[in-house]
Amino acid sequence: MAADIARHQSSRTWNFGEFTQGFTTRQYMIKPDFEFFHYKDEPDVEIDYHNHDFYEIYYFISGRVTYLVEGTSYRLKSGDILLVNNRELHKPIIEKGHSYERIVLWINPEFLKRQSTKDCDLTSCFESSAQKRFNLLRPDAELASVLKNVLSRLEKACSRDGFGDEILKIIYVTEFVVFLSRIFRDYTDDHIVTDVIYNEKIDSIINYINENLDGDLSLDFISEKFFISKYHLLREFKKYTGYTIYNYIRRKRLIQAKALLREGMQVTEVCSRCGFGDYSNFIRSFRQTYGISPKKYAGLNG
Repeated sequence: MAADIARHQSSRTWNFGEFTQGFTTRQYMIKPDFEFFHYKDEPDVEIDYHNHDFYEIYYFISGRVTYLVEGTSYRLKSGDILLVNNRELHKPIIEKGHSYERIVLWINPEFLKRQSTKDCDLTSCFESSAQKRFNLLRPDAELASVLKNVLSRLEKACSRDGFGDEILKIIYVTEFVVFLSRIFRDYTDDHIVTDVIYNEKIDSIINYINENLDGDLSLDFISEKFFISKYHLLREFKKYTGYTIYNYIRRKRLIQAKALLREGMQVTEVCSRCGFGDYSNFIRSFRQTYGISPKKYAGLNG
């Protein structure tokens, strides 16, 4: 790692800003492998909770932002990095009156699988962050310089259309994820606990829900299992996640349904595996949320 760091020290003073773009509200990719965004603006829109079919890397540069991921709030500092899995619901809370600058990288999981090797799974940091339910990386100054250097080269390649730039973009995205994966493997969060806010009981409930989407997730069952009154559960769950517990469970079941349909599972089996007891309710919920029937979605992604 030290040798890698030494090779990247030359760009320590590089400043972001060559490739800033207008903010897009779309939550889908138009390129097959990855997309790079550099935003700098005065926030005038409120982003609701959402998730994507792709991974997201969020590099925070400036502003006053608290980022919510699955019931955990992260108060961000310049240079912080968030890893967001394609199954996680998230949203930023942006304080107006401050210039808000960030770099966002969207990556197709299939692209990372193709770039991976037997001993180097580049999806692991995204899967591990979701499993550990901890999305924030706050690198030290030396590691931050390495990451910033890679991003600078990626941004420059994205701002050009010269010979070899498409290949360079693939190289730089891969390099960036390799460094993030190295950092995440040995990362501890002891030094940032004051900037992470969550409720231990609600966190345990969220974890249970995500691991048992095909099971009994009724309000009565959960309140009894976790020794919490239904009224307190409803209030605290909404407070920390922004969702009612019913809507959260429904949304996570639908997210899992999309993933299983992309894997080729039959619609009837998906309905059962995702905990929808009623087939017609599953079809209706899927169509209302995604604007397409499960069967048609499966056909487009088969």
